[in-house]
Amino acid sequence: MTIGDIIKDKGLEVIAVDGAVTVKTVIDKMIERNIGAVLVMEEGEPVGLFTERDALRCWGRKEDVACDKINIKEVMTMDILVATPDDDVNYAMTIMIEKNIRHLPVVEHGRVISVVSIRDIVKSKVSSLEAELHYLKDYITGG
Repeated sequence: MTIGDIIKDKGLEVIAVDGAVTVKTVIDKMIERNIGAVLVMEEGEPVGLFTERDALRCWGRKEDVACDKINIKEVMTMDILVATPDDDVNYAMTIMIEKNIRHLPVVEHGRVISVVSIRDIVKSKVSSLEAELHYLKDYITGG
């Protein structure tokens, strides 16, 4: 199974914000959309990723500054890893576990087309295991 298989089911929507917005704006968007990460873009190019963990770090480090006064670029994760649609799900899962990250932007032809989360990967793995279990039960019982 590939990352492309996951995004076929998930869709190609990318939730992104401009690099000039405040932390409050991004947190409001994350709450509204019920998501854990937002891509930060400038001039059509990804420059970072803002995640729930970044929000916690921001609060911990800048607790005396209101989040509507903090620019997202000050606290976003800048060194982001990416996946491609052709990447194997097991490879992506391994990278996410080793690097302790929960979101991977998916890039195709130099453009971000989706963002997959560890939840998306776990969901695909569970579905695959359920199908395998079903086939094995049928094989064992002769059904």
